[in-house]
Amino acid sequence: MKTATKLAVLLSLGVLAPFAASAKTPEQAYLETCRKDPAVPVPVTVVTPSVSSKYVGTSVQIEFVVDAAGKPTDLSVNSPVDSELAASVVDAVKQWRFTPALRDGAPVAAKVVLPITIIDGTLPTTGYAMK
Repeated sequence: MKTATKLAVLLSLGVLAPFAASAKTPEQAYLETCRKDPAVPVPVTVVTPSVSSKYVGTSVQIEFVVDAAGKPTDLSVNSPVDSELAASVVDAVKQWRFTPALRDGAPVAAKVVLPITIIDGTLPTTGYAMK
């Protein structure tokens, strides 16, 4: 069985703070550090894909629309990566949920460009503040 790795999500809206030996999962730490702004979709649930350790260090840029209900739609991968990695990342992001962007107090669809870097999540002191 392939070694599963964790991924760190690095939004263009902000970088995930370092995740060191604490009780929080990388997903919880990421959610706590996301920019909270009514003009942009804010993730409330994230799912980390399991991918082979051969992808550690690989960056994937995914683009999608968060609809007015907070669900990601129209997902596409904008990076030259193989189909296995692309499919794993897309499948995970499809499960994310967001507080949708607001315009004049009403939820609206908004485009998101999300850079993701695959890291080795098996190391207890792995830092998630990359780039």
